[in-house]
Amino acid sequence: MEVIAVIAPLVGAIMAGFFSRFLGDRGAQFITCALMGLAAACALVLFKQIDFGGMSGAEVAHVVPLFTWISSGALNISWALQFDQLSAVMVVVVTVVSFCVHVYSVGYMHHDACKARFMAYLSLFSFAMLMLVTASNFVQLFFGWEGVGLASYLLIGFWNYKESANNAAIKAFVMNRIGDFGLALGIFAVFKLFGTLDFSAVFSSVESVKDVQMEFLGHHVHALTLIGFLLFIGAMGKSAQLGLHTWLPDAMEGPTPVSALIHAATMVTAGVFLVARMSPIYEYAPDARAFITVIGALTALIAATIAVTQFDIKRVIAYSTMSQLGYMFFALGVSAYGAAMFHLFTHAFFKALLFLGAGSVIHAMSDEQDMRKMGGIWKLIPITYAMMWIGSLALAGVPFFAGYYSKDMILESAFAAHTQLGEFAYWCGIAAAFLTAFYSWRLIFMTFHGRPRADEKVMAHVHESPLIMTMPLAVLAAGAIAGGWLFFGDFVGKLHPFFWGKSLFVMPDTDIMEQAEHIDKFHAHLPTMVGAVGILLAYLFYVKARHWPAIVAGHAKGIYELLYNKWYFDELYNIIGVIPAFFIGKKLWKVGDGKIIDGLGPDGIAATVSASSEGAGELQSGYVYHYAFSMLIGVVVIVSAYIFYAYR
Repeated sequence: MEVIAVIAPLVGAIMAGFFSRFLGDRGAQFITCALMGLAAACALVLFKQIDFGGMSGAEVAHVVPLFTWISSGALNISWALQFDQLSAVMVVVVTVVSFCVHVYSVGYMHHDACKARFMAYLSLFSFAMLMLVTASNFVQLFFGWEGVGLASYLLIGFWNYKESANNAAIKAFVMNRIGDFGLALGIFAVFKLFGTLDFSAVFSSVESVKDVQMEFLGHHVHALTLIGFLLFIGAMGKSAQLGLHTWLPDAMEGPTPVSALIHAATMVTAGVFLVARMSPIYEYAPDARAFITVIGALTALIAATIAVTQFDIKRVIAYSTMSQLGYMFFALGVSAYGAAMFHLFTHAFFKALLFLGAGSVIHAMSDEQDMRKMGGIWKLIPITYAMMWIGSLALAGVPFFAGYYSKDMILESAFAAHTQLGEFAYWCGIAAAFLTAFYSWRLIFMTFHGRPRADEKVMAHVHESPLIMTMPLAVLAAGAIAGGWLFFGDFVGKLHPFFWGKSLFVMPDTDIMEQAEHIDKFHAHLPTMVGAVGILLAYLFYVKARHWPAIVAGHAKGIYELLYNKWYFDELYNIIGVIPAFFIGKKLWKVGDGKIIDGLGPDGIAATVSASSEGAGELQSGYVYHYAFSMLIGVVVIVSAYIFYAYR
């Protein structure tokens, strides 16, 4: 069953990718959806057996060995599937959301000419992600990590006839390579310190090397802290944390199902999973966790500030994803690993719901994505409207929806840490919660309410999406409604030590999530209160007094421009990175390669030979007296040289 859960999407990708000529588009769609559904069914069974079976006290975590992959000296790498509580949660998230996206894509990509190729890419991505989360060693994890990067490149640039899509795919690929370089260095450091890359062997030896120093760039540093920093750099790239985040909004150039699969539930959560999996290392690297806390808190806040000024419906949700990932990371930073994974679990459902709901809106609006050109359509697409409300309620942390339970637990854990960084993260999270509620209802009101702002031709074609697209929305909506209260006690409540078993490691007597249950009521309920204020303010700005946003933007023009231009990160990187790189590249190309290497090398030699040949050719005049004169000069030169050297 474990093998089927992981390999089934690969089989679907191969069949759709290589045999679509025989299967046809319909056959490719059916096979990929069926195999993804089979993987999801197996994942649900494994989730019940492993996560809930372990709560009885039995050890249900296990490794399924497949074959020996690498055997070279001291390095022995087996290809195996590790199924414990942490990987079981990730597998069920990946497969269920991916299955919904596969089914949704059948309707959304109905008019596309390359349906089979798209379905093959989706299944390939799902397989790579499953390999990542079930890896039993660092090399296998890196294989899945790079496979996810490759598949995301293919999916973001799927509409390769659009220059913007090609540029976005390249940008995502390059930004992720920066993070992956840090991850690779971290893996090298792990092997140098532990002499193995197997998870179980590394984690069992962490305590014995907790004080070991390692030389890095000419300095002696704490080895586990160095490893923690390097691994987190990889997580920053994949999970779009502040500094390596600029690829995420541009990746919205891909089809909307891609946004839902990659940028809501799966690829961007790989970094969260990585840090959670490495919890035995991070528990002995407090400085690395402090850095994670700061980056996560700043990411949550800054992404939320950008989202309030964007008008592209998918970009608003993309920045929302970045902000929610920040929550997850600062939870990891304060050792609330279970809270981070709980938010990852609930967020997958309501954010995929929002992305697919946005896709349904775009489908209804004839591919329009600018919210300024929408409005007045809620009665025309009532199912999509209801689904977007559910997703937004969960995202804003409204009580009894999934996000309320998971996001509040993160904030309570940060406050319960009773550290300066914990309080810093808490207040950044509170500000982000207010902004999240505001921009979520800004999206709802601008998209669905008010007078129609689209032209009459577009409005005449507004219609509800077909059943093949709305059914997956209903499945995800169920998770957005029930995922919080249904699993709260298991993920982060009193049962969480039994639920997670040994898959998450926390220092003895430092259970932050248990302490979070005892913080004062004001700080516990503050996220809900600021969320309500944010919703009310959005209602005033975009329903009752629609002229207020322009007035505020006019009075705070500098701040508005800063946020609208995304804190000028792209412009900054363009100045300090892109322009110098192009300048140096052009100089190396034109001067270094063209004039120096080629000029003095093959091209220069060829030119010299050619010029010499032309000069020698001019001597061939055909007149005998010219040749006699040349011979006489030669004789004079030879005789003169002989006399000079003979009598010197």
